[in-house]
Amino acid sequence: MPIDLDTVRAFVHVAEQGGFTRAAAKLGVPKARVSQQVQRLEADVGARLLHRTTRAVRLTPDGETFLARARPLLLEAEELSGLFAADEALAGRVRVDLPVGLARNAVIPRLPELLARHPRLELQLSTTDRLVDVVREGFDAVVRVAKLRDSGLVALRLGELELVNCAAASYLRARGIPRTLQDLDDHTLVNYAADLGSGVPEFEYHDGHRHRVHPMRAAITVNNADAFSAACDAGLGIVQVPRTGVAERLASGALVEVLPRHRAAPLPVFLLHPHGRRVPRRVRAVLDWLEQILRAHLRRFGRARPAASRSSVPASR
Repeated sequence: MPIDLDTVRAFVHVAEQGGFTRAAAKLGVPKARVSQQVQRLEADVGARLLHRTTRAVRLTPDGETFLARARPLLLEAEELSGLFAADEALAGRVRVDLPVGLARNAVIPRLPELLARHPRLELQLSTTDRLVDVVREGFDAVVRVAKLRDSGLVALRLGELELVNCAAASYLRARGIPRTLQDLDDHTLVNYAADLGSGVPEFEYHDGHRHRVHPMRAAITVNNADAFSAACDAGLGIVQVPRTGVAERLASGALVEVLPRHRAAPLPVFLLHPHGRRVPRRVRAVLDWLEQILRAHLRRFGRARPAASRSSVPASR
C-alpha cells in the first residue's frame, strides 16, 4: 500500500517534538488528526513506531529505523515540489532562534527587506538567552554567540563580537573610574549567569596570551540580556558586553568604557542549522540572508570572517 507523505510528516513531527500536542501545534492542525495520521501510518507499514504513555511518547526500534529514512524522504519531496518555482514563490514556515541583542540590533530592523522579497514566508522568531534544543524544538536556523560543543548540526563561523567593559556615567561619578585591575576591588560587577546561583562573579580579561579572571563582588546577578543592560543603566555596576549593544549609549556618554586594555576575549558567532546537505529552499533563503546581515554587522562591531572560509564544524545544540 502506498504511504501518504502527510502521515509521514505527522510522525516525524511527533518524534522530533516528543509528543502529539507539540507536533499538532507546529503543524497547525488538531491533536486528534495527528494521532489518526500516525495510527494510519503504523497500519500502512505494519509496525508499531511509537510507545505511547500518559506521560511521554518515545520511538520503538522500528520507529528509530523509520525516522532515519523518513527525514530525507520529506526533504526530497519538498525540493521536488518547489523545483521549478521562482524565488518569489518561496513559502512556508521557518523557525529561527537568535540571541536577544543580535535580534534587536541587527536582524529585526532588516526583516522588512526579507519579507518584501519573499512575502509568503512565515518566520517564527525566538529571542531568548536560553540554550534551545535545536532538533527537539524544531528550529531551522540558530545563531550562537559562544564556543560550540560537539553535535550533529552544521555550523558556519561568521566572525567575532568585540566585548567592552563599561558602566553608567552616574555609577563612575559616585565610585570613581577604575584604572587598574586592583582598583576593581572597590567596585561591583553586574553578574550574568544563565543559572542563578551558579558560578562566582568574575571580571574576565585576556592578557595577550591566555584568558584570566579577577574575582569581584556583585550587587546583582541576572539571567536575561535586557535585565543585564537595565542593571548597568541603573548604575548597579560594571558590565562586560558586546560593543554592538551599547554603541549608542557609549557615544552619548550615558555609558563610559573602562579598562580598555583589559577586555575579555571576543565571542565567536556561528550560524547553525540541522538540515545537513539537504536544506529546504525557504530555509536556505533565510540562512543566506542571515549570513549577509550578520557579516555586515560584525564588520561594523567586531570581526567578520571572510565569506569564502565556509566550513562545517561540530556544533552545540
